[in-house]
Amino acid sequence: MPKRLQLKRALWSASFFGFCLLPLALQADCAPDNIDAEVRVTKVFDGDTVLLHDGRHLRFIGINTPERARQEKAAEPLAEAATRRLKTLLKASRNSLRLRYGTVRQDHYGRLLAHPFLTDGRNLTELLLQEGLGARIVVPPNLWGQDCYRKAEQSARGQHRGLWNIPYFRPRRSGTLTPDTTGFRRVTGSVSRIGESRSALWLNLGRGFALRLLKKDLHYFTSPPRQLAGKTLTVRGWVYYVENKHELRMNLRHPGMIEALSP
Repeated sequence: MPKRLQLKRALWSASFFGFCLLPLALQADCAPDNIDAEVRVTKVFDGDTVLLHDGRHLRFIGINTPERARQEKAAEPLAEAATRRLKTLLKASRNSLRLRYGTVRQDHYGRLLAHPFLTDGRNLTELLLQEGLGARIVVPPNLWGQDCYRKAEQSARGQHRGLWNIPYFRPRRSGTLTPDTTGFRRVTGSVSRIGESRSALWLNLGRGFALRLLKKDLHYFTSPPRQLAGKTLTVRGWVYYVENKHELRMNLRHPGMIEALSP
């Protein structure tokens, strides 16, 4: 397919939500444009995080897989399935990975961020998304491959594979969430109010839930977020509770984390 047609189709799909990515962020192919490192994996923590032979933790870019049991939280559905599948794929690759680094190479936990490829060239993130073992995430400025990852997830959703066939992962109405329903969620609600602080815009989805859009990220939104007033959104991301405000919040850093938008 000609590159011009690929770009046109990608922009049309994004514009359905009232937004589009900057053209330079689009990639139509999950194959690596370069390889920055070759590493060996010594341990699999879950479906999107592994331990490397040199002691670094590697977090895969572009995907969030269900959480395994930790502390007092039970495992999410498919958490063990995603972990087992990753182990199987790594075993076939002799526990070796080829990495394409992100624009930002570390997250706030100090983990290495990269796109992982098996020794046969397959993109691990793409494979897990296609099998419905994770959800696509967009965390700027690490935007390489997002168009391809979007298509991989769409394939799983269209076939109701994995998490897309489990009620637990369906969007929750913002008004039904409680301080205990934190972590990665898909949330639906109507924008009832838009406020502004020194560093962010705030989109309230009813009472007790707000989306935080950092002003430094607003250039990713080609339509002004204020135009979302009164509209119903389905978004995905990490929900956290701010106790002194008695409010649940989610950081919305990129339009790619908006799944649907309606009047």
